[in-house]
Amino acid sequence: QVQLVESGGGLVQAAGSLRLSCAASGSILSINVMGWYRQVPGKQRELVSSITRGGSTNYADSVKGRFTISRDNAKNTVYLQMNSLKPEDTAVYYCNVDRVLTTTGWLSNYWGQGTQVTVSS
Repeated sequence: QVQLVESGGGLVQAAGSLRLSCAASGSILSINVMGWYRQVPGKQRELVSSITRGGSTNYADSVKGRFTISRDNAKNTVYLQMNSLKPEDTAVYYCNVDRVLTTTGWLSNYWGQGTQVTVSS
């Protein structure tokens, strides 16, 4: 199995910065896509950003130019640097890994426990 542990959330003032981290553990050989999603009460979970093993990135329009995703394949860790934060970025942020190659084969779609990000105005 695969476990995801997130860290780095918290309370920050508007225009501030936070860095989220998500470390994947287990009998992992390789991870395809790693990403960050967010969810506010009453709304669907939405993709914030994703990154392939080769480093290709994708961002939601609402965070382009402010957020930067990166990953360390050797550590099976993905990061989300969030700058120029806005109150509308307030949400629970979830880490996701897509297809994971483990010692027992391919596994799919794991989620972290979520970390709260609150941006005050």
